[in-house]
Amino acid sequence: MYRTHTCGELRISDAGKVITLAGWVQKTRDFGGMTFVDLRDRYGITQLVFNMETDAGQCKLARELGREFVIRATGLVAERSNKNPNIPTGDIEIFVDTLHILNPAETPPFTIEENSDGGDELRMKYRYLDMRRAPLQRNLMLRHRMAQSVRHYLDLQGFIEVETPVMIKSTPEGARDFVVPSRMNQGQFYALPQSPQMFKQLLMVSGYDRYMQIVKCFRDEDLRADRQPEFTQIDCEMAFVEQDDILNTFEGLAKHLFKEVLDVEFPGNFTRMPYEQAMSEYGSDKPELRFGMKITNLSSLVTLHSSLFTGHSSLVTRHSFPVFDEAEYIGGIVATGCSEYSRKQLDELTEFVKKPQIGAKGLIYVKYNTDGTIKSSVDKFFDAAALQGWAEVTGAKAGDLLLILAGKRDKTLKALGELRLEMGRQLNLMDKNKYVPLWVVDFPLVKWDEETKRFYAMHHPFTAPKPEDIPMLDFDPGKVHANAYDLVINGIEIGGGSIRIHDSGLQKKMFEVLGFTDEQAQYRFGFLMNAFKYGAPPHGGIAFGFDRWASLFAGLSSIRDVIAFPKNNQGRDVMQDSPSIIDDEQLKELGIRIDVRE
Repeated sequence: MYRTHTCGELRISDAGKVITLAGWVQKTRDFGGMTFVDLRDRYGITQLVFNMETDAGQCKLARELGREFVIRATGLVAERSNKNPNIPTGDIEIFVDTLHILNPAETPPFTIEENSDGGDELRMKYRYLDMRRAPLQRNLMLRHRMAQSVRHYLDLQGFIEVETPVMIKSTPEGARDFVVPSRMNQGQFYALPQSPQMFKQLLMVSGYDRYMQIVKCFRDEDLRADRQPEFTQIDCEMAFVEQDDILNTFEGLAKHLFKEVLDVEFPGNFTRMPYEQAMSEYGSDKPELRFGMKITNLSSLVTLHSSLFTGHSSLVTRHSFPVFDEAEYIGGIVATGCSEYSRKQLDELTEFVKKPQIGAKGLIYVKYNTDGTIKSSVDKFFDAAALQGWAEVTGAKAGDLLLILAGKRDKTLKALGELRLEMGRQLNLMDKNKYVPLWVVDFPLVKWDEETKRFYAMHHPFTAPKPEDIPMLDFDPGKVHANAYDLVINGIEIGGGSIRIHDSGLQKKMFEVLGFTDEQAQYRFGFLMNAFKYGAPPHGGIAFGFDRWASLFAGLSSIRDVIAFPKNNQGRDVMQDSPSIIDDEQLKELGIRIDVRE
């Protein structure tokens, strides 16, 4: 027997027992006549004691141990004289009488400790060592608990888990597919699924009215902190349901997970916010609600000779100001208590909004000083009455800072949303121990792309429009609302879904709006369309980003450390050195010739 107990198990009540432990050497300390060894496994750390006077041979062997040696030790559990309150086993130690070195180890390239000295790339190269560290172990165990809890809850709700294919037909629409060449069908390719979307709809047609799966999905897209080329979804579909049925069921799942994993409870229902409200008030379809700082539309205040407030005959006495004159939209946010921001801080905020990924041309500020004076970057264009009028609309008070952006509406709202989040970070308004979930609903069904001159589905081509908006598909598709919904928690889109189109005629109309010919639609989605001819029930579903949800629960900004073997930002597995070149014989079997782009 290699061990009778784990390294995190023994307590003072076990004193006097003879036990055997096995694990990795965390560190050794030599004090002349005594040698101490911290032995570690994924359950914890236990201190081993070797005494030169009572057993010189075992003590000399202990002094040969290096970091990460794999050993087995048998000895007597005793109360520790110098207790360590920082670890659960800190009240005891093991007086070892038999030590076996099971496997020596080279010195690892970084420390296997709570806070390692290894950089990200180095730790990813030696990921199997990194996963010995307590933070990674906690994250992966949390992920395991979440998966078990999801399956338990959905099983009680009558869902069955069905596996769907991993090699499927490529239906490019949105993110790029990863493709797999077929040796037996040369010149043809499978795709790896971006989601099991069509298969779960087929399961509804097949009569499996409550489906779930914790499933791997793949998307060939540019990476960031919350994206990986392969990721995991909690994928679900239900038949004979409306939107409220789905929201209630999966709000229940969210509450169950929060309670079971974090012991956090939500007494009421989650907020349901229309997409347009989310965009106009927060500049994002995934609003962060842990703090206020809503966006205020100021466009009407810059109309010459406007008289919007009692007592102000002209709020906007000013010279011509091209930034406002040429803007489709003007909006602002109020940073409470920030009127003392320095010129350097304001310049840094200006540079922030001018970043290419945000795209604003500049930033306008108004300081409402505590002494009652007002100082702005547009003083020569607007008088004090106009600036005070802005305060009345935005709710700014003495001591506050008003930040304003102007330009195209959608672009400006998104930039204001990013600026709002940056101010939230600077002012520490996003409490990691606070969770504010909501449903964002009533998304647009389609969006127009000016470059390709066509509509694209906001979610996917199978999303049902709101019944009352269906007639507008014929003359104004851009105003049609989708029967779609996203679950957002703390500004993170945890999941999303929709009621699906189950009527062949409506699905055909949707394909027409998206610019598909009958032949294209049949080629890409013919098997689903054919299935609908045989009695498709009303159905809908949702998919949650399991990695994102786990990283939220773990308090992490990146999903990388809740995934056992992730890729880096270039989509590479530096541990395996993958992707890699394959040999000519394999290429020949596949009928493929490589033409590498410079």
